[in-house]
Amino acid sequence: MAYNYSELAARAKNWAQQAVAENWLDAGQAAAILEIDHRSPHSLFLSQELRPLIVAFMGGTGVGKSSLINRLAGQAIAKAGIVRPTSREVTLYHHQSVAIQQLPEDFPLQKIKIAQHQNEQKKNIIWIDMPDFDSTEQSNKNLVLQWLPYIDVLVYVVSPERYRDSKAWKILLAEGAKHGWLFVLNQWDKGQTAQYEDFKQQLGKAGFEQPLIFRTICAETAADEFEVLLSTIESIASEHSVQQLEQRNVQVRKNQLKQQLQQCATALERLPQFQELFQHWQQQWPEHEKVFRQGFAWPLQQFANRYARSNTDVIVKQRPLLLWDGWAQNRFNDALNELISTAEHLQIPSAPLRPRLMKLRQKAGKTLHGQTELECRLALTQPGNTVQRGLLKLAAVCEVLLPLLSLSFVAYLVFYGYYQSSVSSRAYLGVDFVAHSALLVLVSWLLPYFIAKKMQPSLEKTALRGLNKGLDVALATIDGEVKQAITAHQQQQQQLLAQINHFIAECDVTPEALKINGDSALVRMLVD
Repeated sequence: MAYNYSELAARAKNWAQQAVAENWLDAGQAAAILEIDHRSPHSLFLSQELRPLIVAFMGGTGVGKSSLINRLAGQAIAKAGIVRPTSREVTLYHHQSVAIQQLPEDFPLQKIKIAQHQNEQKKNIIWIDMPDFDSTEQSNKNLVLQWLPYIDVLVYVVSPERYRDSKAWKILLAEGAKHGWLFVLNQWDKGQTAQYEDFKQQLGKAGFEQPLIFRTICAETAADEFEVLLSTIESIASEHSVQQLEQRNVQVRKNQLKQQLQQCATALERLPQFQELFQHWQQQWPEHEKVFRQGFAWPLQQFANRYARSNTDVIVKQRPLLLWDGWAQNRFNDALNELISTAEHLQIPSAPLRPRLMKLRQKAGKTLHGQTELECRLALTQPGNTVQRGLLKLAAVCEVLLPLLSLSFVAYLVFYGYYQSSVSSRAYLGVDFVAHSALLVLVSWLLPYFIAKKMQPSLEKTALRGLNKGLDVALATIDGEVKQAITAHQQQQQQLLAQINHFIAECDVTPEALKINGDSALVRMLVD
């Protein structure tokens, strides 16, 4: 159980670290999760099997808690006296066969005193005498706070004159739901019934409806409720009760973790505004695109002129004109800055969006140059339009075919005229025939040649057409990449929300088999 919580807490902490690192949350919003306490009584033992119940006597200075644990042991194992503060160390009292196996590395071992016994009846209990938490020595308070997460049951010891101490109540209210509580009104020989009732009323305000309060006297032979206190503790030192207490501790921590996660989830729930951000970009980009087209009109014309004056290797042989210059970069930066400002206005975390847009700032110029150059080269491979290219092909065919046909016709007339002149007295052709034949051949060649020359498409217009097409593709690509950045931003937020909602759902999982019975004495030791 405890280790399941530790695993859940570790995953939640990793999630919070990621959210802070990626600027989805600031450190203050995630501080409670980043400072999750993984410590538990279970973590002090190597085995996950049956472990002893850990019971600690806690109280202010001079209430006699050390005397009580000495009475429990039947010998002086804890310092007791009139010097205040008396307890400056932690005293562990346990069976010789039982020991804490995994003390944390930061524990001050020099302030731990160990005493052992052979009483089999108390074998499943580790008794701890805590330092006086209300002393002026900060080290005492720090030692108490170090040990508190490892305690199953706190025996809260007060005296008739000191049961209203504010320092004690602060710890009680802060730690209340994480432990089982037993209350001891010690030095009862100096107390009054009114004080007992008032103490009980104060505990009721703290959440204990029927607190277990035991009236004791420090003297070992006194007739008090000390033995009832011991029997109550021994009755819950069973495997089942320890598991119930452990489960209770885990569930309280899960509830606290759930509240912390819900606060972070609330800070992330900005999903409806993403659509507004997307719509804002769709409305504003056409205006920016119009400005870009106006600004690029002259550079594109100059680039096309260079193609007309040179050849298709102009980009290689000459330094190309710079299309994406400082003016274009500033206009694009303005568009992205406006987008970021809109995101902040819509309360969408803009910090994670900035790195994505920064990549686009650096990439936009390369995109434009690459697309315009590519489309220009492609356009020059097929100059003109479809009609022009068709007529050029027809003219090229006619430029060869018509002269051949003319020559063939003239040759036919030559041979036919020669035949006619040989069988008759007619003259063989003449000067007019030669002139007309030459004109026919010349016209049949010049006509398609002239048409081909006149129909030849302009390289400048072709290059300009390709450059404009490249500009269209580049601007559409930039627009799509910005939209993709917004979508990725939203998807990352949805992913973080899905993870945190999964953690919240895990916090609600409680094993039914270990539910605490309503009529159990253990119920009176717990507070909601």
